Amino acid sequence: MKITTITHGFLKKTVSFMPKRSQGFTLLEVLIAIAIFSVISMASFSIFETVINSDTATKARTDRINELQRGFLIIERDMLQIARRSVRLNGEAPLSDFLHTDNDSFTSSEQAIAFVRHGWTNPGLLLPRSDMQSVAYQLNENTVERVHFNFVDAVLGEVPKVRPLISQVEKLNFEFYDGKKWQETLQENTLPMAIAIEIDTTDYGIIRRQFIVAGDNLQDNGG
Repeated sequence: MKITTITHGFLKKTVSFMPKRSQGFTLLEVLIAIAIFSVISMASFSIFETVINSDTATKARTDRINELQRGFLIIERDMLQIARRSVRLNGEAPLSDFLHTDNDSFTSSEQAIAFVRHGWTNPGLLLPRSDMQSVAYQLNENTVERVHFNFVDAVLGEVPKVRPLISQVEKLNFEFYDGKKWQETLQENTLPMAIAIEIDTTDYGIIRRQFIVAGDNLQDNGG
């Protein structure tokens, strides 16, 4: 204790000063601070995790939509250039139809379609092949694949080129429009006015696209 005497005029006054004791945090205050910090940290982590998961889900959906759009764009490109031409497999006689949907004609898949298309770029005929191409679409292990050969008439032992297009597909169906109605079969040696492709996906359900067949008015006998 410090005693100080203050003189004011004829009056004297003694004032006592008590030194302040230094004070720290109590255990309760420390626990409350830790609890508040923990709550803030958990909230921040939850927000961060939500943002990361949202970004991952958005990227996955974007990639999936891009896959579907790219796949159907390739299919449309082929459908618009279908030729009135049959193919010859393994040196045998030409097949009778322009479109082949049975598993004995082109691929090992029962859910498939095969045809010949125009417009396979070959500038100046530099490559020893035609500018026509044998193409097939098939469902293999839940993936729609595009199959093609280097030559229009596949030769014995030639290995086809396979390109995966659309994944997560459970069923693949085709329908053909003859000018009156949609049907699953065609008359021999004819091309439909349009072709519908229907895929049953695990995430978006059934997706159906219809394509006009411009090749119906083309007369092609070679390639």
